[in-house]
Amino acid sequence: MSKDAGALRVASVNVNGIRAAYKRNMADWIAARDVDILCLQEVRAPDQVLRDLIGEGWFILHAEAKDKGRAGVAVLSRTQPVAVRENIGEEYFAESGRWVEADFNVNGEIFTVVSAYVHSGELGTQKQEDKYRFLQRMTVRLAELKNEKDHVLVVGDLNVVHTEKDIKNWKPNHNKRAGVMDEEIAYFDGFFGESGYKDVARALAGDVQGPYTWWSFRGQAFDNDAGWRIDYHMATPALAAKAIKSHADRASAYDLRFSDHAPLVVDYQF
Repeated sequence: MSKDAGALRVASVNVNGIRAAYKRNMADWIAARDVDILCLQEVRAPDQVLRDLIGEGWFILHAEAKDKGRAGVAVLSRTQPVAVRENIGEEYFAESGRWVEADFNVNGEIFTVVSAYVHSGELGTQKQEDKYRFLQRMTVRLAELKNEKDHVLVVGDLNVVHTEKDIKNWKPNHNKRAGVMDEEIAYFDGFFGESGYKDVARALAGDVQGPYTWWSFRGQAFDNDAGWRIDYHMATPALAAKAIKSHADRASAYDLRFSDHAPLVVDYQF
């Protein structure tokens, strides 16, 4: 995907462990992509490890999870943010490593970027209860941000498919697996409805299947493109109108993947 002059490129990817991703040549992808703001989920490493791997030339905002080897989100940027906030605003999630916010000055306008990692969940367990609690808190925070600013972008692995077009195998998964439950989907109806956010990748792709952003490492899911679209760019209307290109960077072969997620890359023209 070529980059237009003056465009701001924002990429988001669940790295499934930054150390493992770098062993699989994630650095090559970064070097080739000309990204201005890179949001990561499931960093799963101490802050110093992330900084050592990423190297110089980036400003790094990283919220580690209290539980070692779990979660962790980051916003990496070529320009320094003017303000940062490191949790979603509820004490229960304060050290969960699932939400960070950074404000940037872009051509005189404040542009807020959030890197979010929603719980994967597991039906009938506390993990699923935590997921619903987090989605409820997201609803509150999204409204707060939209009321404060015109240009807000929430990206990340949100672990819910919104419609049948966001998963290859809808019928065997719908209301049977976490991520495809109507109760979860209802939150996304709200995000893209009452909350007023736009699904940038869907708007640019149109009424098509996918493009998917996650494939299980197990079986033939990747080779058969049996994927899920669970990584998002959610933007306020003023920002969504500035989105000009979107691409899910699906690797050309199974063994060339650096994560089970594909980066979701979007260019915005301010």
